[in-house]
Amino acid sequence: MNARLLIAAVSMLLAACDIPGMGPDPRIAQREADGKAIGAACRHAMRGIEDCYALNEKALKTSVFEGWKEMDQYMRENKLEGIAPKEVNVAPPAEEIIVEEKKAKPAAKDKSAAKAKATP
Repeated sequence: MNARLLIAAVSMLLAACDIPGMGPDPRIAQREADGKAIGAACRHAMRGIEDCYALNEKALKTSVFEGWKEMDQYMRENKLEGIAPKEVNVAPPAEEIIVEEKKAKPAAKDKSAAKAKATP
């Protein structure tokens, strides 16, 4: 009976403690905070959410959207205008289209075709 009480008492004491290494990873929390800051900055700079995603590919999209949405709500409630970005929007690189040329016809056929066109 005493062993059960001891186990219950120790578990109750440990339930209220923060054990180092058992909490969330601080790097994940930092990435989420960075994403929210990026989203808020994009909204304040009057950028669309799609442009924000394109300019910040490594940021977490959910955090960027959350920060953008919070800043949008804040700006609407306080009737704030955004600030136009100073740099030009970066367009995604254009696709390169590679066209293969047809093989040239033998020279003998080209000469005979030229003669046929020259004589009526």
